[in-house]
Amino acid sequence: MNEMVKNIIMWVVIAGVLMSVFNNFGGSKQANKNTLSYSQFINSVNAGQVSKVAIDGPNIIGQTASGERFTTRSPGDIHLVDDLLKNGVEIVAKPPEEQSMFMSILISWFPMLLLIGVWIFFMRQMQGGGGAGGRGAMSFGKSKAKLLNEDEIKITFDDVAGIQEAKEEVEEVVEFLKEPGKFQKLGGKIPRGILLSGAPGTGKTLLAKAIAGEAKVPFFSISGSDFVEMFVGVGASRVRDMFEQAKKSAPCIIFIDEIDAVGRARGIGMGGGNDEREQTLNQLLVEMDGFSGNEGVIVIAATNRPDVLDSALLRPGRFDRQVEVPLPDIRGREQILKVHLKGVPAGDSVNPNVIARGTPGFSGADLANLVNEAALFAARANKKLVDMNDMENAKDKVLMGAERRSMVMSEDEKKCTAYHESGHAIVGRLVPEHDPVYKVTIIPRGRALGVTMFLPERDQISISKQKLESQLSSLYGGRLAEEIIFGENAVTTGASNDIERASALARNMVTQWGFSEKLGALNYGEDQNAMGPMGYSGGQTKMFSDDTVDLINQEVRVFIDRNYDRARTLLNDNIDILHSMTEALMKYETLDSDQLDELMERKTVSAPKDWENDDESGSGTVSKSEKEQPAEEIDTKPTVGGPAEQP
Repeated sequence: MNEMVKNIIMWVVIAGVLMSVFNNFGGSKQANKNTLSYSQFINSVNAGQVSKVAIDGPNIIGQTASGERFTTRSPGDIHLVDDLLKNGVEIVAKPPEEQSMFMSILISWFPMLLLIGVWIFFMRQMQGGGGAGGRGAMSFGKSKAKLLNEDEIKITFDDVAGIQEAKEEVEEVVEFLKEPGKFQKLGGKIPRGILLSGAPGTGKTLLAKAIAGEAKVPFFSISGSDFVEMFVGVGASRVRDMFEQAKKSAPCIIFIDEIDAVGRARGIGMGGGNDEREQTLNQLLVEMDGFSGNEGVIVIAATNRPDVLDSALLRPGRFDRQVEVPLPDIRGREQILKVHLKGVPAGDSVNPNVIARGTPGFSGADLANLVNEAALFAARANKKLVDMNDMENAKDKVLMGAERRSMVMSEDEKKCTAYHESGHAIVGRLVPEHDPVYKVTIIPRGRALGVTMFLPERDQISISKQKLESQLSSLYGGRLAEEIIFGENAVTTGASNDIERASALARNMVTQWGFSEKLGALNYGEDQNAMGPMGYSGGQTKMFSDDTVDLINQEVRVFIDRNYDRARTLLNDNIDILHSMTEALMKYETLDSDQLDELMERKTVSAPKDWENDDESGSGTVSKSEKEQPAEEIDTKPTVGGPAEQP
């Protein structure tokens, strides 16, 4: 409010000065609107019609014999006075107006002063006179942290679900902020910094807000990228300013999101120790645990990359407490769904437990998106409540992509896609330790012409060699099905993604996981981001010999060939199932696990409960919604297997 008053006063002063100068330059006041030309004036004087004139420089104000007033302007006639006296006109001469020295200086310097004043005004606006909190675009050294007061934060621990262990880790921070004496009387000190690390969307920022909401303390929020500018020293100045503000509001919380933008390990930048980012990091280290402490200021940071942070930042006294915010398990997903379903009018058929079992690997943000997609599905269908069918459709959309029913595919393309997806499904059902098939569809989704979905039966911490080889076999099932049915020359580009994934998987088994008998349990650093061709890192350092590179390629080929041959054998032995599954896909377009069980047992496949065939058109059009998946078959992280992609 004070800044607004100052601005108003400044503009009033400027307007007053402008009016004064304009009035000064406005010339003599005109007595009336009767203006004569100089020729008319002289003719009137010679005719004896003018009785009196007042001369003010070139301006002449006169009065006729009849008392009418007029004005004119002399062109500098040197005989004017003689003519007036000869015709008996009374002459009055006005002395020139005397201007003060101040006014003379103001008039002569006014344009320059006006420019200087406007320049100062706008510089003040940009450097701190305007904007939120008095901080403008050019306030380089000022902190950009946004302050949320205790009354502005409505989020509490009740709004955070699925990360119980992480909540327990930070609950004592809230207790310290509420009752610091409880810890201080025993000599205990709360950690100065808490580092929240985890995958994107797991709730790190939400957890930090919940801490501030529970503790009812001011909350400063800033991103790591807000510290770094092109000018050296700006970031360090912003760090100092941020902590100065925080000290005034202590006890408080400073939350730095994506701290890896400024907290990366030093000594690896182009500028060395003079790099702006490193200067900013040095200042942050000093402020967190330097010579002068910051009592009552707790720094909470979040990152997806804790491995790249500087070791000095993670030592005790700074970020000495690291809290992992993991992806939620099945119970966590159920709790998160219940939180998000509070704001959605859900029907009685919606079961959060079933949805949680069918969304393995989902983060909190993914689950929030799923609930929102379900609400959109229900709104498009003009429903008043969100039902389980909407949730299933939303889950399929998130997992497999949106359906593209408008895409026109020929019968030959549909049949090729059906054989391709059937090959994935059959091999996946027959190899050991493979995740169960959740759903097979030939409806185009995203970039894929068809999708085979696999879902694990339980939470997975590690994967065995046998399971990895089974995945290799199922990945090649689609390509082999095309080759067996249509011949080698008719194989399509639909297996490009399968080949890419299988090649990467086999190479990791050889170079990183030690599954090769010839190479043993050694890591060969086969990182595409760091490794150049022929075993060179960045084209400079040779990591291992050319013979070792050849051996790696041979072992990768061994894994690929072995599982390629196994998939071919399985499909040839079950060619009847391959044909029947393809026919079912051509008819129903989508098959769930129950229908796949019937096909694998060589039974007649049953139609979905809500499937209707358009007999009038004879086109076999499917008009249905996906059948609900049994809960026991969808437990943990999904694997999308073998989509037939567009070339």
